[in-house]
Amino acid sequence: MKISDKVSYKTLKSLNPLNPIIGGKKKRPKTGLAPGSIIYTGKIHAENVLIEVIDYTDGKIHEVNVLHPEELINYSHNKTVTWINIQGLHDTELISKIGEMLDIHPLTLEDVVDTGQRPKMEIYDDYLYLTLKMINYNQELKKVDIEQAGIIVHANYVICFQERPGDIFDSVRKRLRDGKGRARKRGADYLAYMLLDLIIDYYYETLDEIWNRIEYLDDQVVRRPERIELKDIQQLKRDLLQLRRYIYPVKDALQGLENKESEVFTESTLVYLRDTSDHVKQVVDNIDTYRETLSNIMDIYLSQLSIKMNEVMKVLTIIATIFIPLTFIAGVYGMNFEHMPELSWEFAYPQGFYIIIGVTTLLMIIYIKTKRWL
Repeated sequence: MKISDKVSYKTLKSLNPLNPIIGGKKKRPKTGLAPGSIIYTGKIHAENVLIEVIDYTDGKIHEVNVLHPEELINYSHNKTVTWINIQGLHDTELISKIGEMLDIHPLTLEDVVDTGQRPKMEIYDDYLYLTLKMINYNQELKKVDIEQAGIIVHANYVICFQERPGDIFDSVRKRLRDGKGRARKRGADYLAYMLLDLIIDYYYETLDEIWNRIEYLDDQVVRRPERIELKDIQQLKRDLLQLRRYIYPVKDALQGLENKESEVFTESTLVYLRDTSDHVKQVVDNIDTYRETLSNIMDIYLSQLSIKMNEVMKVLTIIATIFIPLTFIAGVYGMNFEHMPELSWEFAYPQGFYIIIGVTTLLMIIYIKTKRWL
């Protein structure tokens, strides 16, 4: 009988010592597929996809939750401004249907459901597409929460794709409902600006929370370094590295938007976008500053640990140095010689042995004090 008849290929593969190295990584779900393939690459955060529509003009506003994507065709050619907010990207058939109803390019839909997409800006014939990360600080878990958002800006509507239910846009909804200020007097481009501006405002909020943690570490690293754990510093470094990875491209995308001609954004809205672009640059500068500060804290922390270790070694070395001659004396008196003159003395043990040890110890302490080792 052949070996293959007894042992399956799966078993042999599991016994291969190189298997964790060769087959440790999984292939990307999109590997080998044609461009424009709509494959969701993230986690499923909700069972159903929520489609929220806010349709408004200067004088009125209408809000509705759409159950079928076919209903969206009613808003694609209106003279009103429409905000279509889609929460949940795992239902690729539904996303594909939405793209068909609103005439969205397949490459855009591919980027929408790819949650690992790098933030970028792309200009198509009749709309502009922006993908970026919504970043918030989770107080309960003490970590940065990151969610992908894709924003399509058309002449009369804005589509916002989000990974999971719940968002940070309640203040924008309130401004639209109140009807005060510019919110309902401007077009879809101004609505897109408000969404972008709010997302970037939360970048500031997240960095403020991280800076508070950095300040705490900076204060404790000198006064009470034993209260600091290395994993706290490492977690902050990972958070800042992640923020840098996702915010730097946003700066490039907004700069590109300023330099390119687009029929979507009017000149009056581009003025506000330039201000938002300046905010992103400030965030990027803060990230670089915080990373440098955290690196300095790490250096000080390691130096403090080294100093404490040196102090411990110093004490142990002094103790060992004092006991070296004492051990020698004890070893001499522990030898089994028959003729040792001191042994015949009446008080040889209490006076001779302990006096020698005491005098030797005293001389060693005086010598160490003279050298200022203590």
